[in-house]
Amino acid sequence: MDFLPIFMNLRGRSCVLVGGGEVAARKVALLLEAGAKVTVVAPALGPTLRNFVTGRKVDHRPELFREDVLEGAALAFAATDDGEVNRRVHDAALARGIPVNVVDQPALCTFIMPSIIDRSPVVAAVSTGGASPVLARLIRARLETLVPAGYGRLARLVTEFRDRVKKHFKHPPQRRRFWEDVLDGPIAEQVYSGQEDAARSALQRKLEATDGDAAPQGVVYLVGGGPGDPDLLTFRALRLMQQADVVVHDRLVSQGVLDLVRRDAERIYAGKERDNHAIPQEDINKLLVRLAKEGKRVVRLKGGDPFIFGRGGEEIETLAQEGVPFQVVPGITAAAGCASYAGIPLTHRDYAQSVVFATGHLRDGSLNLNWKALVQPRQTIVFYMGLHGVREICRELANHGLPAKTAAALIQQGTTRNQRVYTGNLETLPDIVEHSQVRAPTLIIVGDVVRLREKLAWFEPTPVN
Repeated sequence: MDFLPIFMNLRGRSCVLVGGGEVAARKVALLLEAGAKVTVVAPALGPTLRNFVTGRKVDHRPELFREDVLEGAALAFAATDDGEVNRRVHDAALARGIPVNVVDQPALCTFIMPSIIDRSPVVAAVSTGGASPVLARLIRARLETLVPAGYGRLARLVTEFRDRVKKHFKHPPQRRRFWEDVLDGPIAEQVYSGQEDAARSALQRKLEATDGDAAPQGVVYLVGGGPGDPDLLTFRALRLMQQADVVVHDRLVSQGVLDLVRRDAERIYAGKERDNHAIPQEDINKLLVRLAKEGKRVVRLKGGDPFIFGRGGEEIETLAQEGVPFQVVPGITAAAGCASYAGIPLTHRDYAQSVVFATGHLRDGSLNLNWKALVQPRQTIVFYMGLHGVREICRELANHGLPAKTAAALIQQGTTRNQRVYTGNLETLPDIVEHSQVRAPTLIIVGDVVRLREKLAWFEPTPVN
């Protein structure tokens, strides 16, 4: 993040803008909307700024820029076509510790002006850090269509009831859930349609009908976080991640997915690496029960799908035994996601009529698999968590009847910017992996469908590190 997004209270505070053209006028208009006292420094003014001066909305100094004009200012802007003047404004503001913006010159800005969606008192801002103001405006235009004009009226209604609701509810989580119900239900719809008196009455009735002393009901959501790309999350997964009080997450959940969790939710890492489990599975099961019984909404966030090598079944067995309410939200499993992004179809009329998933290591760390069932004609085999056992996997498949030249691939960090695909066959893949700096998580695909990658590969990302 190149700039920290903040909202500054400028009401009644002095702001100085150097420049008299239409670009300067647009900045002045925003400052006036924020309630600032604006001084414009320019020998001559364009028509818009002249109207502001005539209407006594701004103070005009018809002179060249002098450093002392910045004394006592909360913000400074430079919007002239003279690069030397703009530089002097920047230097003078910096020397006085005043935030400064030089229009269209990001290198001379200590703050930047975002594109704004104004539903006062609700305000959203979009910025590209100065990289592309046009892109920021396009994003703003899209958001404008998604944010109802009534959001401002809804925010004012919330402000009116805020103290009453705070006093009514003993438990903060219950208060937050009450507001989520209000803001995403029929009361909000009444506000959007202009029925504010009806919404006010309905909100009062809802408040009176809710037991403010009751402890909130806890629940656990087992959520599949998908194979890595946050765009592959389901809508339901995203909604629950934004409502969670606590998120218990695995190592296989990508940072991009974690970034979409509600920012003030408690996060508990329960990742498992080879021979290094942050929290043993039995303790994770107990942790989920305890958190739910404390009245919290818990998201158990897992990479891929919770029911495919995710131990989701073990966890909900414990929840069911303890009488804890739970729901399961499926996710795109790694086999489907990573194979798609690698350009390897798991089934194909000409190559494979079935596909089987297997784990690269069992509970006791062994690879004692049913190799006979895996080695079937025209079948694709997908191994999860097989990086450290790749040599043994390839050897056992060959020993049980698969030709040594059977195509095989290992996919590293599939669907992400760090995706890498290593292809070979049962004979060559172990050495290819050994001589490459492969990083978990990985997936191994064995079968003739791997040969299609050369023709079908479409996702070739540039790594981020």
